[in-house]
Amino acid sequence: MNQIVASPTSDRTPASPAASGKALTLTFADNALLPLLLGDHDRHLVRLEQGLGVRLSCRGNRVAIAGDAGRVDAAQVALSALYRRLERGEPIGASDVDTAIRMSEIDDPRLPLADIPAIRTRRGAVGPRSPGQAAYMEALARAEMVFGIGPAGTGKTYLAVAQAVAMLQTGKVDRIVLSRPAVEAGERLGFLPGDLKEKVDPYLRPLYDALNDMMAGEQVVRRMGTGEIEVAPLAFMRGRTLAHAFVILDEAQNTTPVQMKMFLTRMGEGTRMVITGDLSQIDLPSGTRSGLRDALDTLEGVPGISVCRFDKRDVVRHTLVARIVEAYDQREAAQKDARRSRGTAEVAGS
Repeated sequence: MNQIVASPTSDRTPASPAASGKALTLTFADNALLPLLLGDHDRHLVRLEQGLGVRLSCRGNRVAIAGDAGRVDAAQVALSALYRRLERGEPIGASDVDTAIRMSEIDDPRLPLADIPAIRTRRGAVGPRSPGQAAYMEALARAEMVFGIGPAGTGKTYLAVAQAVAMLQTGKVDRIVLSRPAVEAGERLGFLPGDLKEKVDPYLRPLYDALNDMMAGEQVVRRMGTGEIEVAPLAFMRGRTLAHAFVILDEAQNTTPVQMKMFLTRMGEGTRMVITGDLSQIDLPSGTRSGLRDALDTLEGVPGISVCRFDKRDVVRHTLVARIVEAYDQREAAQKDARRSRGTAEVAGS
């Protein structure tokens, strides 16, 4: 394997960092891989600079890094990870650079970069693309029941389906059961055309999409025909005991407390359960308490149950999605502060 050598920077063209900063140089042994690492017109280097807040420059087979000490260390981790990917013969694109930026900031000693988990399916390995995903994948591998909570685009459902497919293909479970509550988000279910299946299928489409990413289409159809894979609305779970299965409840924020308790108590011998949802996108009627929030208040801390929370830093769709999530979070925080201030003023004036 080619060696990456890090050394203090002594002959950099850009200005030296401030006294509180740090500078170092990475030396890459394979000159043929360096253009791929930098990207066309140094676009990968520019993306790393913007994402990590450092200054980067390349001279020969060396890349100099300067900036805040913590940022420099993160840039070194990101560049080294991208270079190792090229050494394995894997291409890198903008999404891989973004992943390297996010993963460079893992500060959990239980998840060193060299030991980050991967979910292996017959369509290939699925690796984490953010620190939150790494912790979530570790929980999926060890816990019998996992709650994945966070905004859209963080991979909650996708990774759960990947783990389910991996366990089905290795014989660790006999079947996969995927479910969602059929709750309208602005439309009325009864007015949609078609029979019950045709009305409900659009609500389950994200689950079908994730399955088809993990398995060949004909295999999905065949396994659904044999009952090894079942995709059904939450209402169809009542009265059942699900044994030796991997069961996923998606969009769980749209369950009621009664529905959530019903679902959780379906768990039988040898079964894994994953419950995913976003508490900022509840479509229940006004005044109805979310079953997901109720379950978290009741069950967090119970042995055997793992709760993983994602935030805007774990959004792995488009970079704009993370900014949208942040903007909504900021507005909600400002509204809470305003309500709190009004309440304090009313108390003071009474």
